[in-house]
Amino acid sequence: MTAAVFFGCTFIAFGPAIALFLFTIAREPLRVIFLIAGAFFWLVSLLLASLVWFISIQISNKDNLGQQKGLLIFGVVLSVLLQETFRFAYYKLLKKANEGLLTLSQEETMPISIRQLAYVSGLGFGFMSGAFSVVNILADSAGPGTVGIHGDSQHYFLSSAFMTMAIILLHMFWGVVFFDACERQRWWAVAAVVISHLIVSCLTFQNPEYVASLVPTYVILLLMGVWAFYTAGGSLRNLKLCLTCKDKDFLLANHRPR
Repeated sequence: MTAAVFFGCTFIAFGPAIALFLFTIAREPLRVIFLIAGAFFWLVSLLLASLVWFISIQISNKDNLGQQKGLLIFGVVLSVLLQETFRFAYYKLLKKANEGLLTLSQEETMPISIRQLAYVSGLGFGFMSGAFSVVNILADSAGPGTVGIHGDSQHYFLSSAFMTMAIILLHMFWGVVFFDACERQRWWAVAAVVISHLIVSCLTFQNPEYVASLVPTYVILLLMGVWAFYTAGGSLRNLKLCLTCKDKDFLLANHRPR
């Protein structure tokens, strides 16, 4: 039973992201490098947020529950803001790197487009975020213990897996919208990404009322997915071609950099 829970939750949480990686990134060494770099940037943002939160906890009154709850909220908000700050820093770095690659390349076009960079870096952010979100939960699923034995929800592991999957995909969508907004200097779109990230993160405070956190998260996931789809140049026509397997450029296979 514990093995089924472990592998089932892992498949739910990382299945879509791993499929995207295998079909769209794994065969391109340059994309793999940028994905790993994106994961590293997210990791650095988490390190800084953890350091600030740890110092805040040490200097606070640990017996004051209200203060501790406030520090937890502060830690979540700080983490989100640092993640988006590092996303912007990574965007600026990738712009410089892409210009350097264009200088070294013998081709007239960039070896990888900004849209592809946005997608790849967003998935890198998502992979690392998902790993840190669910790794301890997966470890607990191996036992010992029984979920819900004291009357708590028995859907803890399943809900955590679905939330992790949503966060990974959201990071991918946020990356696409964020990079395009920076390119076009649409700062309202950047603000929308940051606010939606804050909302999704704060929704986790609704747990263990999992419906109250998962349903709004998946609504935001749907909206951001549609936004990212059209931002990346998608349309109803090429979506239809994709679903009927008539689009040869599907999954960025022959996507021309712009």
